Amino acid sequence: MLARLDELDAALETARAGGGEKYVTRHHARGKLLPRERIELLVDRDAPFLELSPVAAWGTDYPVGASVVTGIGVVEGVECVLVANDPTVRGGAVNPYSLRKTQRAGEIALANRLPLINLVESGGADLPSQAEIFIPGGRVFRDLTRLSAERIPTIAVVFGNATAGGAYVPGMSDYTIMVRNRAKVFLAGPPLVKMATGEVTDDESLGGAAMHATTSGLADFLAEDERDGLRLARQCVRRLNWRKRGPAPRTASPTPPKYDPEELLGIAGPDLRVPFDPREVLARVLDGSEFDEFKPAYGGALVTGWGTLHGYPVGVLANARGVLFSAEAQKATQFIQLANAADTPLLFLQNTTGYMVGSEYEQRGIIKHGALMINAVTNSAVPHLTVNLGASYGAGNYGMCGRAYDPRFLFTWPNAKSAVMGPAQLAGVLSIVARQAAEAKGQPYDEESDRAMRAMVEQQIEAQSAALFLSGRLYDDGVIDPRDTRTVLGLCLSAIHSGPVSGAGGFGVFRM
Repeated sequence: MLARLDELDAALETARAGGGEKYVTRHHARGKLLPRERIELLVDRDAPFLELSPVAAWGTDYPVGASVVTGIGVVEGVECVLVANDPTVRGGAVNPYSLRKTQRAGEIALANRLPLINLVESGGADLPSQAEIFIPGGRVFRDLTRLSAERIPTIAVVFGNATAGGAYVPGMSDYTIMVRNRAKVFLAGPPLVKMATGEVTDDESLGGAAMHATTSGLADFLAEDERDGLRLARQCVRRLNWRKRGPAPRTASPTPPKYDPEELLGIAGPDLRVPFDPREVLARVLDGSEFDEFKPAYGGALVTGWGTLHGYPVGVLANARGVLFSAEAQKATQFIQLANAADTPLLFLQNTTGYMVGSEYEQRGIIKHGALMINAVTNSAVPHLTVNLGASYGAGNYGMCGRAYDPRFLFTWPNAKSAVMGPAQLAGVLSIVARQAAEAKGQPYDEESDRAMRAMVEQQIEAQSAALFLSGRLYDDGVIDPRDTRTVLGLCLSAIHSGPVSGAGGFGVFRM
């Protein structure tokens, strides 16, 4: 696990370095702050900031971090979603991964009822990749107006360029702050205006902060410098009269776990085929290490039960032995219904190879029992949190609330993997299919080519199912140190309770 954490730390360092020393130095020389420095000044003193998708774009042609920083921070006592462009990376231009990362931040703000603050300095779309950005990019502006319609405030602080489509971020925010002599907000810059209309103009008269504050009215506040802009953003939040709609934690001083979280590093072994007891994880995550298990003698490959985490009640579903059988699926379905009846958020701890296969299990109804569980997960209305502790393969990923089932937050341990099936199994299936095809044609089968094919496929699937690869493509909200699991989940639960927490009024048809 420590070796995996070293890999994660290296990726995080690359992301924090932004565009590199040359561009960071040049940015500072202009009297400007870096995105994480802006965030640090914006959030309350000593308050936490939960960064989301920090290694987005890892393993791609785009810089790690995707030229934008997103996360949840406390501003004037209010949990807010923060989005900060990184102008040291291609001027903060939006690439396909920064677009996905920004859209995910908007989804989190809407689902959890969190005010959204954009710290804007971007040259707009990365033009070489515009084909992947232009059409889906309109969702960012649509989502800003949806947040406003739901009475979830949106605030934009413009520190530099906000051109073309980027001009609509301040244009569609409830509150807009611009920094004097720095902010430049226009649909088209002076060169494009000259080409389009023949007019000769300059940045300041076309889209400067003073012009927008005094003439166009686009700026609600004119900041003297970056720090003043951040002060004004805090002032806006302070006057929101913001109140959480969910229940408060049961206690302001929850009892910490009785067991050392350092021990989480040794619970999940390097071989994901070797199961581990998730109760060992819960004992180092839940308040007081207290866990009231539900149906402990039935469906033992899935552990279900109740606990509290930082004072918030949670229902837990945790894989214990990898494979899900009919009993586990039925047990999960009942438990999810009970959690909805009690308005209790659900925590899914994944370590599954999927639902059991074979003629005996098909005849017993594994498909319809798995469908029961997936139906319950799909139509459950209480908030879901998911952490992949090890394996997340096949339909088990769906039944245990993978990304496609919209958990409010999804995090991954560095050792975890996720794919349609394990690398050896997938390569073996392809080998069997190819062998059968050769036999059907009456052709000899090339064993040497088969070995080479299997090795290549196993290597490919192994790489593409790894935590950093998947996080780089934003299939989770971040790879986390196992020792931080309790803290991360506590921050998420607090954010979730900014909105109402209530169970489903009904479910779909359960096939019995």
